[in-house]
Amino acid sequence: MKKTLLFTLFFLAAISANAQVTLRPGIRGGINFSRITETDLDTKTDFYIGGFAALKLSRFYTLQPEITYSRQGGKGNVRIYDNGIGDYTQNNIDLSLQYISLVGLNKFTFSDSFNIHVGPTFDIITNSGRYTYNDVDLGITAGLGYTLPMGLTIEARVKKGIIETVDTYYYNDNDDQYSYGNTATNLVFSLGLSYSFDVKGTTK
Repeated sequence: MKKTLLFTLFFLAAISANAQVTLRPGIRGGINFSRITETDLDTKTDFYIGGFAALKLSRFYTLQPEITYSRQGGKGNVRIYDNGIGDYTQNNIDLSLQYISLVGLNKFTFSDSFNIHVGPTFDIITNSGRYTYNDVDLGITAGLGYTLPMGLTIEARVKKGIIETVDTYYYNDNDDQYSYGNTATNLVFSLGLSYSFDVKGTTK
């Protein structure tokens, strides 16, 4: 057991010693197509913008912490239960949930241009209001990236939250069924661009 542990440590140290470690800051932005599951709200289109620091630890792996301002939510013409009158009223809802999103992204590069990435997210809401149930969200994000010759990277991602987002009952007129569940969570598809900057002083 001790020999195995020593060999593993030696192997990792050898890789680190021969790998060129670089840190490159960057910016990213694009379009969000978001919805809230277990509700009748339709997809909402909005935007995200943020920055990151790409710590390339090996030829194939990069650890990329990110901070992003992300506008999400849902919209639609739905019936909502009004506690004041004890009945449902018709409402045209444009539910905007605005988050500061912290992501610990793991990027796996298979060529100079193509990568896949996955990581956990921790979101803090900045506009808590009438329809919000939790001021934070936890989730997982995954996606693909393709880097163009000029240095821009095209990114496509999916983010799925796991914490209940809203505390409002929605009604479905089509089949006369309650469509609100106890797991009304964020679901976001994002499409955008990112760009990283060269930084002098690369270390080995």
